Amino acid sequence: MPSPDRSFRLALRSLLAAASAFVLLGAGPAGAGSYEDALSSARLGDTSQLVGLLGKGIDPDTVDAQGNTLLILAAREGQLATVEALLKYRASVGTRNLAGDSALMLAVLAGHEQVADVLMKAGAPINQDGWTPLHYAAFEGRLVLLDKLLAAGAEANAAAPNKSTALMLAARNGHIDVVRRLLKRPDVDLDMVNDAGLTADNWALQNANTDIADLIRAERRRRGGKNPSITIEIE
Repeated sequence: MPSPDRSFRLALRSLLAAASAFVLLGAGPAGAGSYEDALSSARLGDTSQLVGLLGKGIDPDTVDAQGNTLLILAAREGQLATVEALLKYRASVGTRNLAGDSALMLAVLAGHEQVADVLMKAGAPINQDGWTPLHYAAFEGRLVLLDKLLAAGAEANAAAPNKSTALMLAARNGHIDVVRRLLKRPDVDLDMVNDAGLTADNWALQNANTDIADLIRAERRRRGGKNPSITIEIE
C-alpha cells in the first residue's frame, strides 16, 4: 500500500496532468489538440512539430496521465534530437513519473546510450531515493551505461525499494560481465541482503547462475571474508 506521502504525490501529479490538458486544449496560440500533439511528437520524435508547439507556448514540462513529461516520453523511445530540443527549452531533467521513473532511468533501461549521455551532461540525477539508473543498468546488463553511471558518481551500494543492490540484480539476471566489473570495485559490499534475506551470490544460486555465485564467493574469500555455509535450493 502506498504511503500517505506517496499517495499525495500521485494525486498531485494526476492533477498536474489534467491541468496541462485543460490549459493546452483551451483557447490560445497553440490551439486545440496541442496537448495530444505535444505528447505524440515527443513519443514519435517529431522534433519539428514539437519545437513549433513549444514556440507557441506549450509547457516543456507538460505531463500525460501517467506523469510522463515530454522529456521522459522522448527519452524512453530513444528520440535523441527531441530530447536535445526539449533540453534547450529547459525541460526538467529530474522529474519522475507516477511509477518513479525519470527520463534517465528509462533511457538506461532501454539501452539508449546517446540519450543517457545527453541527460547526464544536462545534470539528470544519478543518485536518488528508490530505484536508480544504476539499478536499471545492472538489471538489464547495460555494461557501458553502468560504467558511465559509476564514473559520474553513482552509489554502487544503493539499495532499491526491495533492498537489492546493482550487484544483486546483475547476479540474479546472469549478467556476468556486469558482476565482474562491480567486483573490481573495493567499495562494493558483497554481504548486503535483499528483502528476501539473500546476498548477491545466494540470489545467483537461486537462479542457477552458479558461475556468478562462484565469482562472488571467490572475491569474498580474497577480501578475507567467510562465505555462508547455507545452501540454496535451485528450482
